[in-house]
Amino acid sequence: MRLLDAVAWAQGPSGGSGSGGTWLSLLPFVLIFVIFYFLLILPQQKRQKKLKVMLEALKKGDKVVTSSGLWGTVTNLGKETVTLQIADNAKVKIQRDHIARLRADEEE
Repeated sequence: MRLLDAVAWAQGPSGGSGSGGTWLSLLPFVLIFVIFYFLLILPQQKRQKKLKVMLEALKKGDKVVTSSGLWGTVTNLGKETVTLQIADNAKVKIQRDHIARLRADEEE
């Protein structure tokens, strides 16, 4: 048996690049994508939906924490802005998207 025949025989009848081999080589990538979807993408989408619902339900008097860490009470609501009272005589106007969460009454 010549060397070329031995190599051809070792690769099998399809030459080693059959459709079964292609799908088998893509399987790890598909599994990695599925894992990323359930561990990273899906939870992030749920958080974004929850935040959107919270921002739409804001009302005057709500105590909030901004993404920059300011604690305040909502005094006025605009379409894209919120006015927060952060001290007795200090009010700031921020973009509505920068409100991170509602604050519980017992938090201080």
